[in-house]
Amino acid sequence: MASADAADLDGGFVMVRSFGAVLRDHADARGAEIAIAYPGGTLSWTVLEARTAALARRMIAAGVRPDDLVGVALPNGVDHHVASFAAWRAGATPCILPTRLPEHEFAQIVELAAPRLIVSDGGAGVGGVIGIAADAGDVSVDPPSDLPPDLAAAHWKAVTSGGSTGRPKLIVDHAEARFGERLEGIVALTGMPRGGVMLNPGPLYHNAPFLFTSLALLAGTRVVGMDRFDAEAALRLIAEERVEWVCMVPTMMHRIWSLPDAVKARYDLSALRTVLHLAAPCPPWLKRAWIDWLGANRILELYAGTEGAAVLITGTEWLARPGSVGKPADGALSVRDEQGRPCPPGTVGEIFFAAEAATRFHYIGAEPRLDGEGWMSLGDLGWIDADGYLFLSDRRTDMILRGGANIYPAEVEAALIEHPGIADAVVLGLPCDDLGARVHAIVQLAADLPAAGIDAFVRARLAGYKCPESYETTDAPLRDEAGKVRRSALRDERLAWLAEGRDFRIARG
Repeated sequence: MASADAADLDGGFVMVRSFGAVLRDHADARGAEIAIAYPGGTLSWTVLEARTAALARRMIAAGVRPDDLVGVALPNGVDHHVASFAAWRAGATPCILPTRLPEHEFAQIVELAAPRLIVSDGGAGVGGVIGIAADAGDVSVDPPSDLPPDLAAAHWKAVTSGGSTGRPKLIVDHAEARFGERLEGIVALTGMPRGGVMLNPGPLYHNAPFLFTSLALLAGTRVVGMDRFDAEAALRLIAEERVEWVCMVPTMMHRIWSLPDAVKARYDLSALRTVLHLAAPCPPWLKRAWIDWLGANRILELYAGTEGAAVLITGTEWLARPGSVGKPADGALSVRDEQGRPCPPGTVGEIFFAAEAATRFHYIGAEPRLDGEGWMSLGDLGWIDADGYLFLSDRRTDMILRGGANIYPAEVEAALIEHPGIADAVVLGLPCDDLGARVHAIVQLAADLPAAGIDAFVRARLAGYKCPESYETTDAPLRDEAGKVRRSALRDERLAWLAEGRDFRIARG
């Protein structure tokens, strides 16, 4: 019989060890090799181990106890990883807090999370919660003797999410902070190298960048990080660092693809084995462009929520079923109509994951959307074809109902950003006395374009009822660094403008 600290994985047994123990193993084996590299500095495996041990000791001295939440409110950089691993080594759960919010919004999230302490630049506290800095402090090469050797929190991470409602909530993952079957399985599923090099171009306060960089370090993979995304800089790092694996969102892929061909050709991407993309629907034309560029075997798509439920599709599978996000395992999910009945193949409905998915996390500040049998919805709409492959439409809360017809903003946005002169677009439903809602597009231009030209471009690609009835242009980015859009906030802003009588639309010509 296997011991209590082992798990069955792929037919064999692997030791299930705390994150701190795994990190000590890597430090012993790799020593002075670089573990983490960001523009602001690098850390070897030895120094990473020593700094996390020292910070864990300071956390415990400040009152952190096993299974406490420890807030991590730091920008991208080595300190973010030090703080997270220190929390794990103190037996606590790192609670990843966004760093680019207005003070009032940030205070609301801290109040909701109620962490024992917050690690931040300068060590400032927030709302009565004490703060400490993630600086080197008193670092010894050997782990402090008073640091418990193998602490592991019951929940390995807590990540903030505003979802589509804009109201903050925390998603607490129920996997224990030990590198066992479930977390090892994510490494294997996504093709992450063990002992290789990965690039993180996304903000660490979002789930996917935090998830994959943390798992990479546990797998002994060197993390090369960016402090903020830049399209050409990402290609340069992939070439210079011989990056094998990268996770991107479609916004990043679009910005890279929009670079001149001569710029893209300048960089050697031969070491790159896997481009994993997720977090938002990828326009089919953009996905095909990347497959044509790098090859179908290097493109992998993951449809997943922070809550943990996931479906995966390879580039080769996608070419056979363009637009699909993969074939779920039997019984893993169901597409339901408004009465909760399973939809026939090809019919759009709400996606529900099997009841087991709801046991992998809990919310702080919200309740999961469950049906009478405990199946869980993340609010996404989609359909399943006759062969069992899943296709996404949009989020339930984003769908525009216009004159009885369902319009999915993601489809309209994909048509808009296919135009080479458009850097990005967000589509909203605004009130209409006649049809209930009208389709409104906010467009970030990459070139000077007349509205009539944009409208004609879209009408050549979409049915007339799906085309925007009004447009506005903006110079401001429409999505954050992780490709997320605060759609509800944009809509509320425009509703306020309408109430004021402000005309923010541009004529279509």
